[in-house]
Amino acid sequence: MSFAFIPLYIHFLGIESYGLVGFYMTLQAVMFLLDLGLTATVSRELARLSVEADSSDRMRSLVRTLEIVYLGISVAIFLGTMALSGWVADEWLQAEALSTDQLTDAVMLMGFVIAVRMPFGFYSGGLVGLQSQVLMNIVRAAIETMRNGGAVLVLWLLSPDITTFFLWQAGVSVIGTCVMAFALWKSVPTSPNKPVFSNAVLQRLWRFAAGMSGIVLVSILLMQIDKVVLSRMLPLDVFGYYTLASVVAMSLFFIINPIVTAFTPKLTQLVAAGNNKELVLCYHQGCQLMAVMVFPVAITIALFSFEVLLLWTQDEIIAGHTHRILSILIIGTALNAAMNLPYALQIAYAWTKLAFLLNLILLLLLFPFLIIMTQQFGIIGAASVWLILNVIYVLAGIQFMHQRLIPDEKWKWYFQDLCLPFFASFLVAVSGRLIVVDNISPVRMFVSLLIILLLSFFGATLAAPLARESLLSVIKQRGLL
Repeated sequence: MSFAFIPLYIHFLGIESYGLVGFYMTLQAVMFLLDLGLTATVSRELARLSVEADSSDRMRSLVRTLEIVYLGISVAIFLGTMALSGWVADEWLQAEALSTDQLTDAVMLMGFVIAVRMPFGFYSGGLVGLQSQVLMNIVRAAIETMRNGGAVLVLWLLSPDITTFFLWQAGVSVIGTCVMAFALWKSVPTSPNKPVFSNAVLQRLWRFAAGMSGIVLVSILLMQIDKVVLSRMLPLDVFGYYTLASVVAMSLFFIINPIVTAFTPKLTQLVAAGNNKELVLCYHQGCQLMAVMVFPVAITIALFSFEVLLLWTQDEIIAGHTHRILSILIIGTALNAAMNLPYALQIAYAWTKLAFLLNLILLLLLFPFLIIMTQQFGIIGAASVWLILNVIYVLAGIQFMHQRLIPDEKWKWYFQDLCLPFFASFLVAVSGRLIVVDNISPVRMFVSLLIILLLSFFGATLAAPLARESLLSVIKQRGLL
């Protein structure tokens, strides 16, 4: 929903105010540093406890303990943002049309929205650990429809300004967090005993939570530091174009997150059960599914970035300023997607050190590299940094991870899980790029892109062995072969 309504946000608010929305999204991601690994912890622990007998009391105490800690974090976020709102408006944001008072009010509202939305993610993580993804997705779909679709309505019918936008976000966020909390507590196994805050839970989990917190810290900085730096270096309108390209590139996580959400608790259960054969099979199934779902979309958008943006925004100027940035960012995000299942396997083993150290090294390289590339090559240079870092991540991260956990599966991952579906998608999309001409009607362009995308999906599926077996099995079951 947030992706679908962006052209309308830009239409009602203007590109500078949308740059402020982009700053809010970046601030929200950075504030997730204060999650302290609690969302991942509640998800993993509920998944682990779900296969143990007589664990309802422990599960309820776990949720209550981490819930209280999380609510305290949310209060701290709100108070901190309130205190810093004037400085951010005066010293950080580079606005021309928006006044300092408008910026200050907007930043204060951002803080409230972020503080209320953070527990929404925590409760969602609990439902994932219980493998109640369907219930979680129903709630999320309803709330995101209200949050984004409703925002367009209030901008259209009431007042097309940034304060109205954030007031609506605040109201819907309060409702969403309350509903998600209710959903989690209804899903936790019942017990005659009341859930209580437990210091013992914190003492038992602090090491894993600290490791996850470190990973979250460096991961978020890796994914958001470019926007933080560019929001300071660039005018808000130019930053708005970069934000738009980044939002489209990061929309791949609409595909990535459901796959990770489905496979992570399953991998955790298989590790807990000591079923290594089934674990390896599940791992490769997840990796190949990720490749088959992500690579065709990313490569097609990268090769047709101008056409996709023009079809979406109906604005040639926006598409012209944004498409090259998008092509670079989305390939980097696709490579990042390939690392999500290997990361999920590390979390299943409660091994947080590798991901933290790798991300920390990349982060230390990122900051100076980003500034130099932006100064030398402008906004295209900034986008290129994301691609380069993810190439390094794929080449280095897999080496160390497989060597410790599943040493015999490394080359299978590189060849079958990554390269075969990637190059199959690439060959189909490049062929389409050579065939499709530029000066055709929007309808014909949309149909052409859809055909290329479907053929890329088909090619990637045939190239990935486990995905191909699944497809053939479905075809045989349906009597089509």
